[in-house]
Amino acid sequence: MTETTAQTIASVVDKHDAELVGLRRDLHLHPELSWSEHRTTEVVADLLEAAGWRVTRTPGTGLVAEIGSGARVVALRADMDALPVQDVSGEPWASEVAGLAHACGHDVHVAALVGAAQALSQVVEQHPLDGRVRLLLQPAEEVMPGGALHLIAQGVLDDVEQIFALHCDPAIDVGSIGLRTGSLTSAADRIEVRLSGTGGHTSRPHLTGDLTFALAKVTTELPAVLSRRMDPRAGVSVVWGIIQAGSAANVIPDRGLAAGTVRILDAVAWHECEQIVRDAVHDLVHPYGVTATVDYQRGVPPVVNDAGAIAVLAAAVRDGLGPEAQVGVLQSLGGEDFGWYLDTVPGAMFRLGTRARGGPTYELHQGNLRVDERAVGIGARILAGAAVAALGIAGR
Repeated sequence: MTETTAQTIASVVDKHDAELVGLRRDLHLHPELSWSEHRTTEVVADLLEAAGWRVTRTPGTGLVAEIGSGARVVALRADMDALPVQDVSGEPWASEVAGLAHACGHDVHVAALVGAAQALSQVVEQHPLDGRVRLLLQPAEEVMPGGALHLIAQGVLDDVEQIFALHCDPAIDVGSIGLRTGSLTSAADRIEVRLSGTGGHTSRPHLTGDLTFALAKVTTELPAVLSRRMDPRAGVSVVWGIIQAGSAANVIPDRGLAAGTVRILDAVAWHECEQIVRDAVHDLVHPYGVTATVDYQRGVPPVVNDAGAIAVLAAAVRDGLGPEAQVGVLQSLGGEDFGWYLDTVPGAMFRLGTRARGGPTYELHQGNLRVDERAVGIGARILAGAAVAALGIAGR
């Protein structure tokens, strides 16, 4: 990215900074749940059309927008949905909708992408890019199966060379950008194991299928089996959230349930895990004379950042903020459906620092989440810079 282009991006983002912060606050005031982001879609569509982008609304909610020309395409994605969480932030722009809040920072993501779009409009006018930039305003990131698959089914990745996204990180100071090559987040799958047997009296376990004992074996031994059947570098984690069986201390029940999540940092291991889990559960319960039914729901793949895409983001950070703004980040076992895009095309997600310097660290998905709003313009600069760095200026 040339110095002139970087200056253009910075100038446009700075010019629109108050407007972008206002957009973030407006979206925060009016959160919408997954698949219901109708107002958000229309607000963003109007802004993008005013900035000269070609906008196409996708079925239901969400939109795709393009600018530029040529065969090459780079995509930028932001998610739009809020969470069923009560906003207790105390901000003047706290959610007006009871029980709903932008507790994951998607309002910041959308506002940053709009700012990047405004900057890229000016860049394209002054220095045509070697290809097109495609914006993906995605619904329903917070549910499974999520909006990424919905957009992919519309062909949004056709011809895309690379894709980029951002995610708020309240553990990183504002002004810093977290980059990591390889796994950034984990796959997140749901597992439900239902056991059935004859049941009976606890004084005669040998005449029953001891379902409770078998259920205990599943919940304790399945993680151990995976630790030996799968590469330990894959970072497999099984955690149970529900364990249910029985209603009396002296009765072996005939039904039992264990449900939880399986999280994996490695994409190859993720594709292998389901069958290993199914086989292991059946092997574990077989000696106890009970029957197992395994419902394994694949949720999202891990976000695996491509090295080339991280190099593009590093260049955008260097040219837009300075090399000192880049920081390393740890892997997260949280799920993020941006992984579906990266399962198809190379790309990367960066962490956007939202913590006020010297201020407290808030947790995502909590109703008290606060962000330093300077992060909006910073995110816009890096998204726009990534698109320019990835495509380059036409004729150069």
